Amino acid sequence: MKRYVLILLVSNVLLLGNPIARAQQSPVSETVTYGPDSQRQAGVPKGAVTKFVWTSTVFPNTIREYYVYVPAQYDGKIPAALMVFQDGHTYVKEDGDFRVPIVFDNLIHQKAMPVTIGLFINPGQHGEEPPKDPFRADNRSFEYDTLTNQYARFLLEELIPEISKAYKLAESPTMHAICGLSSGGICAFTAAWQRPDYFHKVLSQIGSFTNIKGGYVYPSLIRKSPKRNIKVFLQDGSNDLDNQHGNWWLSNQQMDKALKFSGYDYKFVGGTGGHTGKHGGSILPESLRWLWSDVK
Repeated sequence: MKRYVLILLVSNVLLLGNPIARAQQSPVSETVTYGPDSQRQAGVPKGAVTKFVWTSTVFPNTIREYYVYVPAQYDGKIPAALMVFQDGHTYVKEDGDFRVPIVFDNLIHQKAMPVTIGLFINPGQHGEEPPKDPFRADNRSFEYDTLTNQYARFLLEELIPEISKAYKLAESPTMHAICGLSSGGICAFTAAWQRPDYFHKVLSQIGSFTNIKGGYVYPSLIRKSPKRNIKVFLQDGSNDLDNQHGNWWLSNQQMDKALKFSGYDYKFVGGTGGHTGKHGGSILPESLRWLWSDVK
């Protein structure tokens, strides 16, 4: 037992400066089942995904790849909903933990969610080329873990106007959602917290509401601040990370209690897994059904 504890402590030290390790490693094995909504179904129209590269001015001297998903049902006449994903590369993969294009295709076809444009954004890298491994982008933690309006500005001043040149987006905040895992999860919450006039819906998976860059303050802020008009879905596992930044499972439970105390429209789903996307991916259809249930 003592040897096992020592190994875990060493592993956590090694994880601190390594976002890809934080996002992929788990202290326990985890078995999940993907339902039919996460698998290709006969007769369901398939949306299109296109990859682009963007050089930012809000985050100076950074470059990143991003992807745009357009559902087959989008006709250019009726404004579409919008959902933004941090660490877009992992969400857009059809053979990954989340399989968002497949889930979107199925749920849009079922009318369980509106016709929705997906914007999948990778974190920024300083220099002239995007990183080969987006989880290791050198600006990831600054963009995602910082509790300012800078990332929301990046979305609202740069990428959303850019895709709006090609696609007609709905104006109502209830038609705008934002999602992320780990540091991308707290980033999603921060964007909505800072700009609830634009982002109404938040999906956080294994969110890093710990003290990487001050995110542990959110439960207190939620309790003491005027209630924002945002709807929040939280997911985490009881074997999530526990390191010098804090305990992820405990911090998500604190978020759960604070949102309940302040009367937010929210849902918290806990599992037994670690710091991976497996549980969040397996319940993604359920998460999206709940998140979009107020849009008819």
